[in-house]
This record gives sequence, C-alpha cells and structure tokens, in this order.
Amino acid sequence: MTALRWAPLLVIAFLVGVFGIALFLERPSEGSLALVGAPAPAFVLPALAPDEGVGLATSDLLGGRIMIVNVWASWCAPCRVEHAQLMALARDPRVEVVGISYRDAPEDARAFLDQLGNPFTRIGVDRDGRVALDWGVTGPPETFIVTPDGTIVAKHIGAITPVVLENQVEPTIADLTRR
Repeated sequence: MTALRWAPLLVIAFLVGVFGIALFLERPSEGSLALVGAPAPAFVLPALAPDEGVGLATSDLLGGRIMIVNVWASWCAPCRVEHAQLMALARDPRVEVVGISYRDAPEDARAFLDQLGNPFTRIGVDRDGRVALDWGVTGPPETFIVTPDGTIVAKHIGAITPVVLENQVEPTIADLTRR
C-alpha cells in the first residue's frame, strides 16, 4: 500500500528527469548529416515580397558559384550572432549566399535584414517549415555548402561563429575552389 502511494511521485520524478536531460542535450552533431554528399532537395519558395514571384528554388543553386544556403529566422537569437559572418561570406567572390526564411513572418524577416544588413542574393520564405524538413533542418540557424552541380558537401548546425568560419567554412570553400 505504501509503494502505491509513492508511485505517482516516482513517475513524475522520472518524467521530469527525462525532459530535463532532453532540454540540455546538444543538437545533432555534424556527424549525423544524412544529406551531405546528396543532391539538394527539390523546392520552390516564394520571395519575401509577394510581387517578386519565386524567391528561391533548387534551380537557383545550379551552375554558378559555390552556394551558401543559410536557414534563418528573425526570432532566432543565434541567427543574430552569425549574421556578421554571413555578411563577410557575401563579400567573398567565390560564393553566393542565399537564405531560407524559416517559419517567420515576411515583415519580421525584412525588418531583421533592414536592421542588420542583407547578405542574401535570394531569399525564399518557408512559412510552414516543410522545405527545411526536406533539408533535414532541426532548427535555425543551419548552413549548407552546395557545389555548382547541386551537391550538398557540408552542413553546419548552429551559428557560424568567427572560429567556425575560419576552421570549417573557409577551408571547405578553398577545397572546392581548388577542384
């Protein structure tokens, strides 16, 4: 009888422990990146401004420079942290930086870019997050490096910090440029 009295408390303590651990676990590591080495998923997204038509599509990733595809949102604090690095990448003639606005209101996304600057040559609006799911995104920011033939060669989960830019992104770009 006394064991039954403690059962609900033990169940609650167990659930609190499980959820507490889940909150502090890191997001998936770069080692669990199923799309790396695969073609970019097929998609077509509208532009931030309704009168602009298509904002970003798979065809925009093909045939030109190395593409940096950044999934971001105005409500995402790490997206603000990485923004200076995206602005720096936008000045690199070897690459083109495009964005997928993830689960964000277009007016909020425009205000974000008006405040911080716009590193993107094209932006697609993914209001419901379905395209991001096809890309394997778990949440913004996530950044992909795509070759001119449309192959995803790298993915970074989380903010691109100056260290990540120097030690991961830049060497990947340099390697692709030498090919």
